[in-house]
Amino acid sequence: MGRSCTLKGNPFELAGPELKVGDKIPNVNVRKDLLTDLALGDTGGKPRIFSVVPSLDTPVCAEQTRRFHKEAAGLENVAFYTVSCDLPTAQARFCAAESIDPERIIPLSDHKDRAFGEAFGTYVPALGIECRAVFVVDADDTIRYAEYVPEIADHPNYDAIIKCARSL
Repeated sequence: MGRSCTLKGNPFELAGPELKVGDKIPNVNVRKDLLTDLALGDTGGKPRIFSVVPSLDTPVCAEQTRRFHKEAAGLENVAFYTVSCDLPTAQARFCAAESIDPERIIPLSDHKDRAFGEAFGTYVPALGIECRAVFVVDADDTIRYAEYVPEIADHPNYDAIIKCARSL
């Protein structure tokens, strides 16, 4: 088995490369809604946090998204994105139900072709979801922090992520 993560202790292989600090982010398309693609290259010009979650309909993913939504209020120079394989309609429903401002933390869907997951090394083919990961990217598309959380059910290191984002 190549790179992997676990879910409740069970190992699952990850598709794609492991991106590291210093790498440029891949310019792949994700969905902003059912009909609109967004190229990640079009999100540049300011620091960004890409919070990758398996599904917004799970407790840890919901908590992670709420946490970054709260952090975004204090980091106005940083753009926040949540990436999952959830359909854009499910992401919109989650944001409405949780009072998440989709302009403060922008939901992006990788449901169409898993281009994000395969390019960022976060796609779990056997489960059809993303693993939990976070990437802090500077204004020039260079990764300044990369965390692939080994156990999908665990949280990322929020303090280290926010510290890195504040430094940009």
